[in-house]
Amino acid sequence: MTDNWSVAGRTFSSRLIVGTGKYKDFEQNAAAVEASGAEIVTVAVRRVNVSDPSAPMLTDYIDPKKITYLPNTAGCFNADDAIRTLRLAREAGGWDLVKLEVLGEAKTLYPNMRETLEATEVLAKEGFLPMVYCVDDPIAAKQLEDAGAVAVMPLGAPIGSGLGIQNRVTIRLIVEGASVPVLVDAGVGTASDAAVAMELGCDGVLMNTAIAEAKDPIRMARAMKLAVEAGRDAYLSGRMGLRRYADPSSPLAGLI
Repeated sequence: MTDNWSVAGRTFSSRLIVGTGKYKDFEQNAAAVEASGAEIVTVAVRRVNVSDPSAPMLTDYIDPKKITYLPNTAGCFNADDAIRTLRLAREAGGWDLVKLEVLGEAKTLYPNMRETLEATEVLAKEGFLPMVYCVDDPIAAKQLEDAGAVAVMPLGAPIGSGLGIQNRVTIRLIVEGASVPVLVDAGVGTASDAAVAMELGCDGVLMNTAIAEAKDPIRMARAMKLAVEAGRDAYLSGRMGLRRYADPSSPLAGLI
C-alpha cells in the first residue's frame, strides 16, 4: 500500500528525514541516507559546503536530483541571521523549501519563538516555503502556521539529547490542531522513539545524531526506517483501548 505525504505541494513516500552532520565522512553519510530510505536530507548552510567546487561537496555523494535538499539555519540565534542564511542558500542552489530554526541559547538549543515567528513571516512573504522548528506548544505551532509555515516541527527533546519524546500530550495536540504536516524534530535517540512519534499521528520524523552517533550508523539508519514504517502502520491501525484491569484473550465461558 502507498501511504505518501505532501508538503508545499511536493509528495514523498518516506516519512523519515535525516541530517548531514556528525558523520565520519561524506561516504558514511551517503550510505546512511540510502539505508534509511529517506528522500529528504537537511543541510546546515553555515557548516556544509554546497557551493564551492574546489572543496569536497556533499552533492558529490548525495545526488540532489534524487534526494531533496532541505537547507537549514542551524547555528542562527536571531531572525536576521536566519533570513540572510536562507537567502544565500537560495542564491547558491535555488532552494525555496527550507528548514527554519532560530535558537534561543547554546545550552539547550531551544527555539526562540519570537525570532522564529518573525523570520517565518518574512520568509513566507519572500516566497520561501519554511518548515519550522518550534517548541512543543500547540498555540505556538498554530501561530507559525498562520504566519506561513508549510510544516511545523516541534522538538521531542533538546537537539542531540537522545532523550526521546518527553511530552506526548502536547505533540498529539499539535497534530490534532494543525492543517499542515507535523514532524517531530530533535530528541530521537533510538528506533522506539521514532515509532512513538509516528504512533502519535505525526506526518514524519527528522533526526541526525541518533543515526550519526550510533556505533553502527548504517544499521541504525535501517532500524529507523523500519520504526517509522511500523509506527505509521500502528497509528493507521487504531490501537486497542486502555483498560485498568486484565481482559482474557480467550473467553472464560464454556470452560471444560
